[in-house]
Amino acid sequence: MAKAQAKFSYRPAPGRLIVLPLERGEKTESGLYLPESAKERPQLGKVVAYTPGMNDEGKRHEPVCEIGDTIFHSKYGGTEVKIDGADYLILREDDVLAIQA
Repeated sequence: MAKAQAKFSYRPAPGRLIVLPLERGEKTESGLYLPESAKERPQLGKVVAYTPGMNDEGKRHEPVCEIGDTIFHSKYGGTEVKIDGADYLILREDDVLAIQA
């Protein structure tokens, strides 16, 4: 089981991870400022808690990612939650599309 960070008080259910969304800048590459209504939901996030899931044989499998990894996740995957005043996403392992090397 993955270790939880000391300041984070929640452990996700098996096969889930808790992600802190990483906001994109308010300005486009061409220099235009985006209003709040035009911004898309971020797809990059930092893993703050993770519990590996089970394989078909009922045994824990290798971790998909680790705490502290920056991941790219599916656009509409996960559930938005507010924990201690901050916004987080709870995602399934299947929602992870890529892990930053």
